[in-house]
Amino acid sequence: MHTVPDGVEVVASREGARHLDSPPLLVLDAVTGFLDAHGIGGGPLAWQRIGDGHSNITYLIQRGGECVVLRRGPRPPLPKSTHDMVREARIQKILGEHGVPVPEIVAVCEDESLLGVPFYLMSRLDGTVVTGTIPPHLSSAGQRRATSEAVVDTLVALHGIDVTGGELASLGFPEGYLRRQVDRFRGLWEVNTTRGLPAVERIGDWLGRNLPTSQAASVVHGDYRMGNLMFAPQAPARVLAILDWEMATLGDPLADLGYLTATYSEAGRAATPLELTRVTRSPGYLTQRQLAERYLSRTGLDLTPLPWYQTLALWKAAIFCEAIHTRWQRGERPHDKTFGPSLETGVPRLLERAGRYAGLTAAARR
Repeated sequence: MHTVPDGVEVVASREGARHLDSPPLLVLDAVTGFLDAHGIGGGPLAWQRIGDGHSNITYLIQRGGECVVLRRGPRPPLPKSTHDMVREARIQKILGEHGVPVPEIVAVCEDESLLGVPFYLMSRLDGTVVTGTIPPHLSSAGQRRATSEAVVDTLVALHGIDVTGGELASLGFPEGYLRRQVDRFRGLWEVNTTRGLPAVERIGDWLGRNLPTSQAASVVHGDYRMGNLMFAPQAPARVLAILDWEMATLGDPLADLGYLTATYSEAGRAATPLELTRVTRSPGYLTQRQLAERYLSRTGLDLTPLPWYQTLALWKAAIFCEAIHTRWQRGERPHDKTFGPSLETGVPRLLERAGRYAGLTAAARR
């Protein structure tokens, strides 16, 4: 755990932050005061940045004998209606009451004067997030299969929650969800790019002309993938928590399945910037097709239109990755030496893959 301030990412005091060109992500005296106000630990704190998030930032905070996880958005300015940590915390509180595996929300800070943006604290869970390496306890052929089966089964359980009443019904408006997604992301492209990629408009037009009819309404996570799940630290494979709820709402459940399958790494497929859990290219894990078949067997939903949802997922991914690329170009991600620059070609690759699902591959290249 780090205990010494690290450049502009972390500073000891708000006074020190005033002398920096770029605002720090963590201000130790501000966080210490917030912990004091909520009776969390005592004495100096230690911190460690965790996770591979490219937008929201997460820290493990240790103070005395207590550990919590702090989650905040990136440095301002922020695009409208994004990185809403207060809403994200509220969603997890509500879902936790309905049996969804989520971390416990410990405290929420809406006061932007502390860190420049709202943030929240959640409980620290003892578990494993599977991304670039296979954990030893999940490495056997049987556990590899069980891991990918658990990914599907957890999604099925999430989509099976009744969202027609109570606080859950206040999380979104399922009717018209798909149309709003297409229209919203069209608008986001215009304000988040500095270059012309005609495939964005072509694919957006195709999505708008071919909107499927939603078969159900459910909680939609919005970024559902293996890398946003925490597994138990011992076999058998079991999901302890679903993480990263920033984009959650109510809508069409196949949007989550489309995203899961379209971004899922599989042997023999070209990589894209959204294939963030490379281990599933290894033998033993379910394929994209097997993921969909397992979901079908447990929900009975018609998956004929799944390519439309996969196209939507990668088209949206290209647009929000373009926003990251533009922020990097403007110098707003000064410590990003790899991901931001990679999106110069990564965004076109996402669009090409999206065009392939839509049957527009040639158009997507132009």
